[in-house]
Amino acid sequence: MIDRLNGPQFKCAPLDQDASTLARLVQADERVLGVSRQKHHRYLINDSRMRGFSLYDGDDWAGYVYVDAGGHIGPVAVLQSGAAATAFRTALRLAVESGAPQVSAFLPGASEAALTTAFEHGMRIKFPMLLMSSRDFGSWAQYLPRNPGFM
Repeated sequence: MIDRLNGPQFKCAPLDQDASTLARLVQADERVLGVSRQKHHRYLINDSRMRGFSLYDGDDWAGYVYVDAGGHIGPVAVLQSGAAATAFRTALRLAVESGAPQVSAFLPGASEAALTTAFEHGMRIKFPMLLMSSRDFGSWAQYLPRNPGFM
């Protein structure tokens, strides 16, 4: 898959627990999802099987991505919906470079850019799900969850 990762990718920098980093993550989540996920970020940053990265478009912070040791991608959030494909392509590269035997992700159907990128790179739907809510919830075009239970 790594040799087929065509198209633009973001620059990456590892996430840390600095106050400024956490504030940036919280701000992105509140903008994209409408809720803070600061406790989730603290947990993920301290999980030894997880790697989190800030995504940069040049010098501009574009969002974040997490990839675990098993090759699972998520959560991913981007500030602009047009950045979803680039963020997911970057996450695919990070997952493949981790040496994991397989790569996986939960992709919302509303994120056409991420779904298209997944299919272009040989990924297939193995476990379809339907996530329902009694109220509006964020922008699925800008957010890819870790798993439904982690929401």
